[in-house]
Amino acid sequence: MRIERIRAAVTWTWLERAERAIIAGASILVLPVSLLLFLQWPLRDWLQAYSREANDLAQILFAIYVSVAITAATRAHAHLAADGATQRLDSRTRRILTRFAAGAVLVPWSAFVLYAGSGSLVQSVGQLEGFPETFNPGYFLIRIALALLALLVLLRALRDMLAPTLSDE
Repeated sequence: MRIERIRAAVTWTWLERAERAIIAGASILVLPVSLLLFLQWPLRDWLQAYSREANDLAQILFAIYVSVAITAATRAHAHLAADGATQRLDSRTRRILTRFAAGAVLVPWSAFVLYAGSGSLVQSVGQLEGFPETFNPGYFLIRIALALLALLVLLRALRDMLAPTLSDE
């Protein structure tokens, strides 16, 4: 029994570290997104060139950033939540509600998004889909970011559902 607990602890530690690394890597994207959005007007007004390319690249980076930022906010308990009623509940009841909500809402939703979007994702990546307005390549990366968002939400929900608590140890 002790070996299973050690194995489970190592798995959770690995998942936590992987999640932390993904969040740290994506948090850097805020700077290039801001720079590209700032440069759009000077590029359009002064150079009369490359503003659309800057916009397309900013959209790709922003999509990746947001797909990871939602997981980061959930991890830090910094997202908007309708939890006014649960603040009065004890921590054990809140953990039970969190596990139930993860299983009843987040897992089915993220699984549905992955399933429903898989066909268009495969087609988009296969064609290296471009942006509809500019035909610049890279729109398929936005579709990949959507799949990344759903996958990270699914993994976070599974972690919330299955993570050992202090009473389990």
